Amino acid sequence: MAAVELRGRTAVQRRHLHAHGDIPQRLCDLHPEGRLSFMLSAEGRQPGSNAEERSALLSSMIAYTGVYRLDGDRWITQVDVAWNPEWVGTEQTRFFAIDGDLLTVHTPWRVMPNWPERGLTRSIVQFQRCS
Repeated sequence: MAAVELRGRTAVQRRHLHAHGDIPQRLCDLHPEGRLSFMLSAEGRQPGSNAEERSALLSSMIAYTGVYRLDGDRWITQVDVAWNPEWVGTEQTRFFAIDGDLLTVHTPWRVMPNWPERGLTRSIVQFQRCS
């Protein structure tokens, strides 16, 4: 599952949408030495055939890497490489819960560079452990 929760002017106006489709491709590697790699790619992405289509592909993905640290139910990543240069040099905080082999992650409320017109959103993503 990967969903985006929208927050309207009041908390009552919250709604969910699957911004990257029902079954996006996703990967979250947390290496024991403290490095994270995160990738989320929309379901059904196709190669662009012109500059406009190739440019639009950036809005259908999220990818970043950096050094992370854990603090309770949060991991904080000092981003050193990202699909969007605005994130390089920032700290990205994620909240997480682990239930068996299922990792559920959600972001704080923020304006996401992929869809700023939606205002404040938070993403909720689930990962199943691979063997």
